This record gives sequence, C-alpha cells and structure tokens, in this order.
Amino acid sequence: MHGTIESLFRVEWRPLAELAAIADAWRALAGRALAPNVFYEPAFALAAAPVFGRNVGAGLVWSRSAAPQLLGFFPARIARRRYGAPLPVLVGWTHPFGPLGAPLVDRDLAEPVIAAWFDHIAGHRQLPKILLLPFFPADAPLARALDAVVARRGGASASFGQHQRALLAATSDPGNSLDDAIGGKKRKELRRQRKRLGETASDENATVVFSRADDATAVAHALGDFLRLEADGWKGRAGTAARDHADIARFMTSAVTTLAGEGKAWIGRLAVDTHAIAAMVMLASGASEAGAVWAWKIAYDESYARFSPGVQVLLDVTQALLDDPNVARADSCADADHPMIDHIWRERLVLADRLISIGPSFGFAVARRLEGLRRAAIAAAKALRKVVRRRS
Repeated sequence: MHGTIESLFRVEWRPLAELAAIADAWRALAGRALAPNVFYEPAFALAAAPVFGRNVGAGLVWSRSAAPQLLGFFPARIARRRYGAPLPVLVGWTHPFGPLGAPLVDRDLAEPVIAAWFDHIAGHRQLPKILLLPFFPADAPLARALDAVVARRGGASASFGQHQRALLAATSDPGNSLDDAIGGKKRKELRRQRKRLGETASDENATVVFSRADDATAVAHALGDFLRLEADGWKGRAGTAARDHADIARFMTSAVTTLAGEGKAWIGRLAVDTHAIAAMVMLASGASEAGAVWAWKIAYDESYARFSPGVQVLLDVTQALLDDPNVARADSCADADHPMIDHIWRERLVLADRLISIGPSFGFAVARRLEGLRRAAIAAAKALRKVVRRRS
C-alpha cells in the first residue's frame, strides 16, 4: 500500500507563510473539498498568518500528474512540549477567528490523500506521530475517511470536548422555518419591535432597511460599520474589539474583502434612517451549487437593545440564506447552547477535538491520559471562577 500511495502522490511540509505562490491550486482544492472550510482558504489563511500563524506549516499532498493538482491541505503547528512534558504533538491550526479544523481534502480521493499524508508523517523525522485536530467535524464523511485510514494503519483515536453548535441546513422549509423555530408569539413580538424601531428614526418617512453588501467595495464599507458597532459595544469596553487592534483589523479587512472579490463573503446590515445598527459578516466556501456559509461575526448598536437588533438582523440573514439555492448549510460559529441563535437555527453541527496516533504507539496512551487530565483541570478552574464570582 505504501508503495502505491507514494507512486500516486507527492507530499511535502512547508511553512504557511510561503504558500502564497500556490494560491491558485490551493483555491481550486478548496472548491473541491470534501469538507469546505473557509478558514483554510488562501484568502483567509494568508491574511490570518501574520497574526495567528506563527510557526504554522502545512502538509501538502500533490498528484504526480503532468499538471500536478493540490489534493490535500493539512495546516498544523508542531508542539515540541505538551502537558508540561517533552511529548511532541502535531496540532491542527485553529485560532479565535478560525473555529473549524477540517483539513481540505479532495472529495473524490479522501482516503488515499489522508493515507499519503500519514505516510509522510511516519517517515518524516521532525513531524510528531501524534496529531490533535481541534474543532473537527465529528459525524461527517471526512471523519469517516479519517477513521478508515487510522484503522488500516493500526492507529488509535480519541475524542475530547465534543459539543454542538447551531447550524442552518438547506433541508429547512423556507416558508415556515422562522415561524416554526421562534414560535408565533415571539415572532409577533419581534415584528412589533421592528415597527417601533422604525418609529425611532428622525425622518417620519424613514424605514428599517435590511441590505446585503456583496462586492468588494460595498463589503469594505459595510465592514467599517461592523467594526464601529463592535468597538462601540461591550467588546470595545472590554478592550477586545477588532478596531482597537491594528493587526486584527488589517487581517479582517484583508480576509473579508479578498473573499468578497472571489464571491465568498457578504455582509448583512440593518439600518434605521441610513444609520447601520446591526451587521453580520458572512463567509462562504465550497462548490457553487452546494456551498457552505459561516455566520462569522455579528455586532449591533446597544442603544437599540430593547428592539433586539441582533435578532432582527439574524432573521433577515436567515431568510436570505433560505432563499439562496446555492447554500447547502450555514454554520453559526457560535458557542454551544448560545442563547440567541440556538432557538432560530435548530440543526446542530457536532464538533470534537480528535487525538490521533497514525500507527501503533505507546506515546498515544500517555497523551490520551494527559489530555484528559488537562481538560479536567481547565474545567475545574472554570467552575471555581464561577463560584468565586457568585460569592463576590
């Protein structure tokens, strides 16, 4: 099997910062990926690299054809020490602005491409033989392909931190989904709030308007509204708003506008009297006929909080997604049990952090035990903080 794999593919490990030269092949792979992941698209990943990609590399699997195609993209960071011990782990690349760790794998060659990547790891002196893939889809074709390869190699796998986040699926009924999800009484209340929202305008003829910015120029303008709304809200007060951090603002502007230029980003805005009071940044990836969308960021004017502007713009965005025949599903990017979006987007995306040994390994048992202890300690510390806050 090893010889067959080697004859079909060429595999290399390269620093993420050097990959702009292969952007065309990389972008083409993203369009064919078994599991689309906008955070691993070149427009997003290259913009994020200076901020979140220090020491990140990528495993690249190429065909050996006359015109080589990129068939696999596996970004990761080598952690030489983990759990306070010299136990090296190859950790898939995620960060606070990129909450999905599904590698890009050609949908027609998933298992052999993953096998080729694992073969390369096995024969590479510097690459750890234990992998940790954060935010990995737990119940999906990519997971099944990965499990099949691990099993054939005699490896092992364990899941940690499994959770669900809100998802909007194309199987929803566009005519009834919002009313069914929210309930008639709540829907009536939101319509009443929207009407009252219009009454706050300085011009009695003004209306509450939802608009969608699609092209790069309009998206850049709408992103400015988003950054303003975020900075004027609780994130601004906490010092975590993107506008207050030049490197984050540059990364967001570059990623979103570049994706918009490729038809892969848009921003939904809710305005009163031409003044934006809420904005949602939406990113897209995958084949045009069955693409995936991510509700990446949302911000709203807190002075309008009694009118639920965040929910209002979410409803408009949801309807736009349901009306778009090219959208297969939308990932909320939200925390588990989110108090707002969970009641509107009723489907769920199951994610877990996958710890993997690519072959038989004593070190995997040690890593599995230490990973469990690490997470238990983090959970205990969080619980203790909650108790202290309640008593203070």
